[in-house]
Amino acid sequence: MIIPLTPKPIIVVLSAVSLLALSCSPRDFLTRRLAADLIATSNTFRVRQQFQFRIGNLSNKDYIAPDYLALQHHGWISSTQSHCPPDITPPPCWDVALTPSGVEAFQNLISPGDAEKQSFTIPAAQRQLVAVTGIAKHGPAADVEFTWHWVPLNEVGAAISTGDLRFSSTVSFRRYDDGWRVIEDSFHSGRPLDEALKNAEPAE
Repeated sequence: MIIPLTPKPIIVVLSAVSLLALSCSPRDFLTRRLAADLIATSNTFRVRQQFQFRIGNLSNKDYIAPDYLALQHHGWISSTQSHCPPDITPPPCWDVALTPSGVEAFQNLISPGDAEKQSFTIPAAQRQLVAVTGIAKHGPAADVEFTWHWVPLNEVGAAISTGDLRFSSTVSFRRYDDGWRVIEDSFHSGRPLDEALKNAEPAE
């Protein structure tokens, strides 16, 4: 019985491929899936949207802003026309207060120490990545384009939400000895990622 011998060149190639596979990690290849995972778990991307809310004496400009109109629509605030202090012009001004349903909506979102204040900040929404839309590699660096939107965290966040409006942003990546990483404090135009996200253009 004759046993066929495997040619040595094939054995060498297979050994080299095996060694190469063992030396590589999933982070060595910047795929759209890896880019999406790294963006979604980055510290900057996970920063929540904060809603700054104030009651008491407000200018008419503030009172008819979209966020306050949404709170009025839900019956969470009430107001009476009031005298404008010297630093607020032009009139009219409004004395704004939470209604009973407004107190119920906000009470679990406000820190106990802020309950008696007239100005407070609550978490309203968090970013959710929709898709990575393109990767441009430049050696050990890359620019990754992606779309995202805001997801409300609570009833108040849903009330002031811009709906399913999607935004398009670009973030820089760099390859290190342990694989690709997001450069959290850089944006391809030179602006920080958090600033870029705040001012991102709506996606087409």
